[in-house]
Amino acid sequence: MTPTPPSRRERIQTPGAPSAIGPYAQGLLVGDTLYVSGQIALDPQTGEMIEGDVQDETSRILDNIGAVLRAADMDFAHVVQVTLFLRNMDDYAMVNEVYARYFSGATPAREALEVGKLPREACVEISCIAAR
Repeated sequence: MTPTPPSRRERIQTPGAPSAIGPYAQGLLVGDTLYVSGQIALDPQTGEMIEGDVQDETSRILDNIGAVLRAADMDFAHVVQVTLFLRNMDDYAMVNEVYARYFSGATPAREALEVGKLPREACVEISCIAAR
């Protein structure tokens, strides 16, 4: 017996976030749950990494995630889980300073991991799950 895929599975695509740099979607809406692919600090207009420090990268990433959320008629209040990938865990406090500006009130569950390398030499990558 072949498993039945979810009845509503919609690829979310917006020009407000950078195009995927691989074979994946910016976001995938399955029922009332949105899975946002990992974002790095790419400028949505040029597709190039922005210049700046880890806080600049974090801000650009969260702006990109916000665009994907809006394309699915959601916002940061809908985010229930976040994963932070940091090239250097020493950047954790600086990332949190920016992160706190985007998430307030009932903050989502979250984990942070230090990784050896990220695409395009990024310092930070963030993915999340949002639900209605």
